[in-house]
Amino acid sequence: MLLSCLSFLKRISAPTICRHRFAGCQFKLQQFTFCHARGNVVADSASMDLKSELLKSIWYAFTALDVEKSGKVSKSQLKVLSHNLYTALNIPHDPVSLEEHFRDDDDGPVSNQGYMPYLNKYILAKAKEGTFDKETFDDLCWMMTSKKNYKPSSDNGFISRKEAFKLWCLFNFLSENRYPLVMIPEEVEYLIKKMFSALSLEWDRKDLDDFYAENPELMNGISVWKFLELMESRRLFKSVTSESVSLAVDEVFQEIYHDILKKGYMWKKGQVRRNWNERWFVLKPSSISYYVSEDMKEKKGEIKLDNSCTVESIPDKDGRRCLFCIKTVNRTFEISASDMKQRVEWMQAIQTSLRLLSEGKTSYQKELKLRRIKLREQSVKDKEDLQLLRELQEEKERQIQEIENLKKKQQEAEALRREEEEREWELQKETQLALQKQLLEAEKTRAIMAAEIAQREQESERQRLRIKELETTQRSLEMALDVEIQARLEEERARVEQARLIEEEQEKLTQLRLLQEEQQALLNQTQKEKQEIHHIVTEQANALENASQELKKLQESKQKNDQNLEEATKKLRKASRHVTHWSVQLNRLKQPVGPGSNTVSGGAHHKDLPLPGATGAFSSNEFIVKQQFKKTGQKSQEDQSSDTLHEWAVLLSSDEDEKVQEQLKKVTMSEASRTM
Repeated sequence: MLLSCLSFLKRISAPTICRHRFAGCQFKLQQFTFCHARGNVVADSASMDLKSELLKSIWYAFTALDVEKSGKVSKSQLKVLSHNLYTALNIPHDPVSLEEHFRDDDDGPVSNQGYMPYLNKYILAKAKEGTFDKETFDDLCWMMTSKKNYKPSSDNGFISRKEAFKLWCLFNFLSENRYPLVMIPEEVEYLIKKMFSALSLEWDRKDLDDFYAENPELMNGISVWKFLELMESRRLFKSVTSESVSLAVDEVFQEIYHDILKKGYMWKKGQVRRNWNERWFVLKPSSISYYVSEDMKEKKGEIKLDNSCTVESIPDKDGRRCLFCIKTVNRTFEISASDMKQRVEWMQAIQTSLRLLSEGKTSYQKELKLRRIKLREQSVKDKEDLQLLRELQEEKERQIQEIENLKKKQQEAEALRREEEEREWELQKETQLALQKQLLEAEKTRAIMAAEIAQREQESERQRLRIKELETTQRSLEMALDVEIQARLEEERARVEQARLIEEEQEKLTQLRLLQEEQQALLNQTQKEKQEIHHIVTEQANALENASQELKKLQESKQKNDQNLEEATKKLRKASRHVTHWSVQLNRLKQPVGPGSNTVSGGAHHKDLPLPGATGAFSSNEFIVKQQFKKTGQKSQEDQSSDTLHEWAVLLSSDEDEKVQEQLKKVTMSEASRTM
């Protein structure tokens, strides 16, 4: 194979390359268009299958043959390239198909689609994973492209050609699925972090940021040759020796390129002799291989992993500790790790492999790369959403400004309206003063006429006054009864409200206990889960605090309702006393007037009776209370508010109550004088 590659390189580098009518063969595919001269290649990045991985390496080999950078390679070069690809991919050679694909006719080359359809149909379609060594295949493509493009500063540079080849393979794996192949800054950072982790050193990204600051055009992607030039310059590994970097590159190469999840020494119990032997184990997604030593020259066996496999920890025995077993369909492998940490790491790595197999995935590193791609896409989406949110915020601020302007205009209009209302109010006040003057004159005239009528009808006026006093007493009694009824209704409402608040308080207490139990359960989880659920615990704590505040508010509302209930009870007792008092007065006033009472005179008695024109029955405070009773009775039918009840309860228990009692006392005295 190596001789074939060397002969191929000699042939393609010869100056007498025969260029004929097939020099126009372009490297094309429906999803891929290699146009090296223009520097733009469109690729479908939705998959990371074997074909896309092989195409990346073949693209470097093809562009190495494109000396003029026109996207065209001679037919003889394509024959040699195809022959070496057949050999490297371990598939049968088909020399006739290339001649048939690019055969001559009268109009020139039959195939105008270029080399890509042939590559897809006769080479890539026949390549099967596991039937060839991909590292050998990549080594072939690396030799072709490095001869033309890789030019180290010296033969004994910071990195050797072997490490350069491994970095080239890692670059291809981590590069984007678009051509020309580039690796974005996030993937460059990921690879460098891996290398520093292998060196057990802490990475400072300042040097990489300085590199991108000096070359801002590389923020969209760096080519493999620029990347190798960066690694060769040692600006990222100033205090690290070339031997350490070589070991780090090899370790990262084994982990990412060969998809090794974990490797290390462990003891394995034999199946036949049942003795314990130390072996070097290498875990891949579908198998665990074990060797005599870490150079992996002598392989002792392999454990095939499938969906039926399980891994379990087992108790210490035979003087061995940190034991676990791998159960397959045919056999159970007993293994002893060096310590508990190693056992946990190995069991977790094996469980990861089994999970990938159950999900139908064959590569752990491809899965990690897809996750990183999804995270980057999500980050881009989040940035777009943030930009949209900012635009919406600006639009909202603009609308708020418009609303403020409208408010200012409305305030100005309101000020004008108020000025107009003030002018109308002044006019109404003047009109009202004129009407009051006319009303006073009418009152004086009516007082004179009432005095004359009173002299003629004193007896009838006395009877009418008594009837009115009885009516006033009856209305006062009815009002006291209404106040008592309203007080009872208010007490009942307060009791219902208190019961509702108690139920809400019980519900909040139940929620509080549930939140406390949930918080206690969250706090009892392991330290590893603590970081993941810290945000949830914070939300639960906030919810607990809100529930406590609501409970406190309910308790304050309950206390307030208790006070209202106590006040309503006091009002009810006071109203009951008024009802009793007015009932007694009503029974006393119900005594009939005897015959001949109109002859009982006494100028003094007539003087005690109120006159209409002065401080009489119709203009006294008793008359005012009567009118207010009428208005209040109508209002209480429309509005049963607690404020109105409280106002009239105070009215009945204050000065007007004393005045009514004083009138009743006068009536009683006149009644007694008449009976004498």
